[in-house]
Amino acid sequence: MKAVLALIAIYVVAFLVAIQGSAPGAVEASAQSTASKPAAAVHSPASDPAKEADIRTLLELVGARDQLQESVNFSAEQYREKLLATMANNDKNQAFVNAVITDYEKKFDVNQITEQLVSIYDQHYSAEEIKELLQFYGSPLGQRLAAEGPKISREFQAATRATAARAVKDALAEAKEENPGVGQNAHLPATPARRFQQRRPAQEPSQQAAQQQDQP
Repeated sequence: MKAVLALIAIYVVAFLVAIQGSAPGAVEASAQSTASKPAAAVHSPASDPAKEADIRTLLELVGARDQLQESVNFSAEQYREKLLATMANNDKNQAFVNAVITDYEKKFDVNQITEQLVSIYDQHYSAEEIKELLQFYGSPLGQRLAAEGPKISREFQAATRATAARAVKDALAEAKEENPGVGQNAHLPATPARRFQQRRPAQEPSQQAAQQQDQP
């Protein structure tokens, strides 16, 4: 059970990073919070050097950093789509969005989060428990759990997003039916079905405003 909980802790961190793509303010708040803390508060090494070394070996064994990096890449694509949905489709805006996403990926320090995981594991697991986790993840079953876990996590995230989208769509439709005079123009922004490379003629701001007013 300890082994399973250890890997789940990593997946939760990765999942929280990934879902930030649906809440742009979350990254900004996180960045401001981190920036306001002194460097020592961001990462406090384990008091026992041997234990810290074991924790780092464990995180490497389960591929924690790779999972976090994959989540950052996923959230970057989410932000890209959200930005594209708010801008006219032309080369200048494409370059702007690419610059923003590239800078975001540079500023999101995966190494820093990995370092924080060392401290988190030090707080929640004893040195003996870390050694037991190392033994488990060195076994065939542990290696399979580490390999299949990210795939399960991605499928779980996709299922969660799909279920959430259906639920909020149905809730909005029912609320409109029950309240004929209220919120009839409320709508959920559609997820862009295209990439920026599939360009359409740029629209003037007045045209975009007119289209938004025509939307139900």
